[in-house]
Amino acid sequence: MRAVVIEEPGTVTVSTVDDPAPGAGQVVVAVSACGICGTDLHIVDGEFEPTPYPIVPGHEFAGEVVALGEGVTDLREGDLVAVDPSLFCGECHYCAIGRGNLCERWAAIGVTTNGASAEYALAPAGNCYRLPEGVDVREAALIEPLSCAVRGFDLLPRRLGEHYLIYGAGTMGLLMLQLARVAGAGSLSVVDLNADRLSTAKALGADAVATNADMFDRPDGWEVVIDCTGVVAAIEDALTRVRRGGTYQQFGVAPAEATASFSPFRVYNDEITIVGSMAVLHSYGRAVELMGRGAVDARTMISHSLALDDYPRALDMFRASTGRKLQVRPGS
Repeated sequence: MRAVVIEEPGTVTVSTVDDPAPGAGQVVVAVSACGICGTDLHIVDGEFEPTPYPIVPGHEFAGEVVALGEGVTDLREGDLVAVDPSLFCGECHYCAIGRGNLCERWAAIGVTTNGASAEYALAPAGNCYRLPEGVDVREAALIEPLSCAVRGFDLLPRRLGEHYLIYGAGTMGLLMLQLARVAGAGSLSVVDLNADRLSTAKALGADAVATNADMFDRPDGWEVVIDCTGVVAAIEDALTRVRRGGTYQQFGVAPAEATASFSPFRVYNDEITIVGSMAVLHSYGRAVELMGRGAVDARTMISHSLALDDYPRALDMFRASTGRKLQVRPGS
């Protein structure tokens, strides 16, 4: 089969590799679409410590089941599925207390094992979710980032009528925006430096958009402030915008060595809650259902679909913040 291979940090090829064969409890999925995200860039740049090389990247994917391993009874060849890439060990302290996203042996398809930037991908049958009727299999590749956003909302207060400020109008910021709308936000404000992305945020339900939060008329701040950028300057600004008694969520992925300054006195005196959100936890199935109910506008979210051989160009586009969600579609 044809596949993207990151031979070593900085070296990306599209070449022919062996087709995957399913073992017990596994299936082979013919990949219809695979999204590109920041984790893929970190892997290409050698910045993601768990990743071995060479590796086929790609963890946001959906497609058709084309082969079943021994013991697989809940799926059939021809099923259209979205795949949760998470691979928890099930044995460590965190798995034992139901916090598999913090697993001491955390692994994931496309991150620590070969992934879906390829014509075919191998997955545990238990990680495959049949698509609801009416969900386009290519758009279903958005279910993985949506499941991360659902996990983020699990950690927020979710009180009706509260006002939200979101930093970043990339894929995750736009997903958090749409979930906040579904969750009954009183208002939705979005900050980003990219005018095209702000236009998309407006189209997806933002009440106000700006390149700087000073441009909004909310002197008392927002009850919920979410950073989806991982950029220290944005994080430091966002922490000053939380209303007394409000919640700040660090959702964007900052470099491991990054540090941000904030006022500990204000956190204490204003009773500000600060919470992180890491990947997926008990949220993938709910994301499938939300996609089926039309809670997010997947068609607007996906701006570019490229052939597998265009993967290096897709990486360049991602680095340049071109468009919104970028996908490779191996069958195209």
